[in-house]
Amino acid sequence: MLTSSFDLVVVLFLFGCLTGITTVFFGFGGGFVTVPVLYGSLTAAADSGTDAMRVAVATSTAVMLVNSLAATRAQLRAGRLRREYLWPLAAFVAAGAAVGSYAATRTGGPLLRVLFAAYLVVTIADSLLRRGFLALQDRARPVPLGRFTTTFGGVGIGAVAACLGVGGSVMTVPLLRRKGLPMADATAMANPLGVPVAVAGSVVYLLASAPAHPGRVGYVDLAACAALLSGSLPTIALVRRVAGRVPDRVHSVAYVTLLGLVLLAMAVTGA
Repeated sequence: MLTSSFDLVVVLFLFGCLTGITTVFFGFGGGFVTVPVLYGSLTAAADSGTDAMRVAVATSTAVMLVNSLAATRAQLRAGRLRREYLWPLAAFVAAGAAVGSYAATRTGGPLLRVLFAAYLVVTIADSLLRRGFLALQDRARPVPLGRFTTTFGGVGIGAVAACLGVGGSVMTVPLLRRKGLPMADATAMANPLGVPVAVAGSVVYLLASAPAHPGRVGYVDLAACAALLSGSLPTIALVRRVAGRVPDRVHSVAYVTLLGLVLLAMAVTGA
């Protein structure tokens, strides 16, 4: 069990609500929000630093799986998913995710934290400095994905996302955005593209040979999962009703701003 503290359960529930919002509006299944707060909670509970980061990443991945499936169902009903951008990209993302998940179980906690922060910095800089993210370029119609992007890009997205427990949104949303898709569509498709990452990652983390700990299966903390999902799932059901109504420019700026806030939170908490 993560902790018996009622206060911590409430905090995880509230962060779960936040992940529900970010899942629908930004395609983040939970990783950017849950990894720092779980890491902070685990270290405060005297877990070792290495295991704390691994448990945070693994638990985040399990939460992301459920959130991504729930959001994918909602986006499918809303008609925002485009098959030509999802397949076969999703298959290559899944292949990369299997490799990335296994690598994470063999990587030290301090290195994972550095990679997590570096990942955020590069993404924020890329979104701000390169044209085509904050505002769509003048195009008559969206551009299809190329073969190289689908294959090698998909494997890379899956590997990095699963290794860090953050899903693929931070790479798939900018990718689809620069292909000419509105933010509402790009973030919607980040959810089904996050499913193979979460499936591969969850299987690896659940079956990993982790130190025995009450309330955990492999590196996945079941109590933390339950607290986070109790907040995220009802929130996804509510927020999906207003998804797609946010102006495109506001949506893209909010996406980059959220990444900046997560990076700041990591710097302040040391997560």
